[in-house]
Amino acid sequence: MEKVREYLARFGKENEIIVASQSTATVAEAAEAMGVVAGQIAKTLAFRRPEGGAYVIVYAGDARVQGGAFKRRFGCKPSMLSAEETKAATGYAPGGVCPFALPAETTELYLDVSLRRFATVYPACGTANNAICLSPDELYRISAARDWVDTAKIRTEEET
Repeated sequence: MEKVREYLARFGKENEIIVASQSTATVAEAAEAMGVVAGQIAKTLAFRRPEGGAYVIVYAGDARVQGGAFKRRFGCKPSMLSAEETKAATGYAPGGVCPFALPAETTELYLDVSLRRFATVYPACGTANNAICLSPDELYRISAARDWVDTAKIRTEEET
């Protein structure tokens, strides 16, 4: 979390990290801990890049990756990294993967438009019990994402 705190300090946000007394490792746990709907949890997923490293994409918590849209955008099928590969590529373990202070040499960061439905979203801050509240535009600016992508579908009540 210190790496993320130092990163966020560049934007005056280092004291806005919310540390929960319970796990925020899953969307459901994070939504409960933050007192928000699942869609507001900004889940950060890592996918294999054909040339090595990872595409790191932040999705709304109630979104699921659409293979066809992903392939059209990135030219390959979505293949999530294993826990070990995710940690190696991003520096964070699953449950705490976040869009801040990512190693540029191994990752390309994008935000999915599914986040734009909300005034505020809650990405993790490097561990499985914290987050920060940001608007999607703040998240885009602070994370230094390369672009917005449209590679997800919102889950219906029956799918969750």
